[in-house]
Amino acid sequence: MSVEQNKVIVRRFIEELWNDRNLNVADEIFAADCVTYQLHSDSEPAASLRDPDTLKKHVAEWLASFPDLTFTIEQMLAEGDKVATWCVMRGTHTNVWLGVAPTGKQISIRMVIIHRIADRKIVEDWVLVESLGFFQQLGLVPATQEILAHRHEKMRTTSK
Repeated sequence: MSVEQNKVIVRRFIEELWNDRNLNVADEIFAADCVTYQLHSDSEPAASLRDPDTLKKHVAEWLASFPDLTFTIEQMLAEGDKVATWCVMRGTHTNVWLGVAPTGKQISIRMVIIHRIADRKIVEDWVLVESLGFFQQLGLVPATQEILAHRHEKMRTTSK
């Protein structure tokens, strides 16, 4: 497949599956043995199988917690069988998400996703999410300036 055809598949993932809420698109664009790697700053990438049904459940859970969730593609680059997408996820936290009570807060999170395409299906993806900013926007973690000010104050008082 050409890089342009691969980009079309990834656009369908974002535009049709997420933004248009057409969960059945997962059956068309995800391989049954797709592997997702969640990238975290504190550990090795965590690999998990993400077949179309698992993906539909994942999307439905997010949409239940953030019903107005939308993605905006900022940049998309492709080479060979891989497509890298820089996008922004926006939405309002109106229902419980992973045990976190609704905050009513609007979030805007940057993420980078790299999809690998084979036989017209997504077979692997690597996901890097701006988690700290997300948790800060929900009010679960102090703002970066507050963390740094607290650290600076602690260093100042311990150096006396």
